[in-house]
Amino acid sequence: MKQTIPARTLEGGLIEPHHEIEVVCSACGYDLDEAELQADVCSDCYAPSNLRQYTSINGTPVPAAGGEVF
Repeated sequence: MKQTIPARTLEGGLIEPHHEIEVVCSACGYDLDEAELQADVCSDCYAPSNLRQYTSINGTPVPAAGGEVF
């Protein structure tokens, strides 16, 4: 299962960057969907459910604080 969360501005001006979260079977690397996450075994290799999560974070540019841009 792969979730994509777009960048957004939080309270206080904090920025949550664009990031992606992918959940796969740790035994075979099969990309599990939401229904398969509830099962006790992987539907591809039938190994006991042992999940691996990958998170990738993309940098978000911060606007200039003021003054001239060089």
